[in-house]
Amino acid sequence: MTRPPLQLSLQFADPRHRALLPRHRVARWVRAALAAPAQMTVRLVDADEGRALNRDWRGRDYATNVLTFDYEHAPQVVADLVLCAPVVEAEARAQGLALADHYAHLLVHGTLHAQGYDHEAEAEAQAMEARESAILRGLGLADPYAG
Repeated sequence: MTRPPLQLSLQFADPRHRALLPRHRVARWVRAALAAPAQMTVRLVDADEGRALNRDWRGRDYATNVLTFDYEHAPQVVADLVLCAPVVEAEARAQGLALADHYAHLLVHGTLHAQGYDHEAEAEAQAMEARESAILRGLGLADPYAG
């Protein structure tokens, strides 16, 4: 199956997982969740930058795993995905997940947000989780929402 074109900028403000996240791998995970051509930046940050962005843009004073800044949904997706490396690492360890698999899930999750998916209401959450699960299965990864 042909995936939509992707213009990807990959930035490592926190370089701790650079070797785990080569461009081709990140692009594969993002493309798997795309339904339209996209121009996206994926930026890995430390806890300080993650906390500042979450506080300044969402009013929540803590670092979170992934933030999606979506600017355009159609005809092209334009967005920034910001992943906080120490948070992602701690979550993967706590959940007994391979770090790369957790990054894949969060990149798929953030890419779906960039296309307008949300999980604030129960019906939206179910639709988004079902889509994430299907994409991750297609990538050969476990369903993060299964029991």
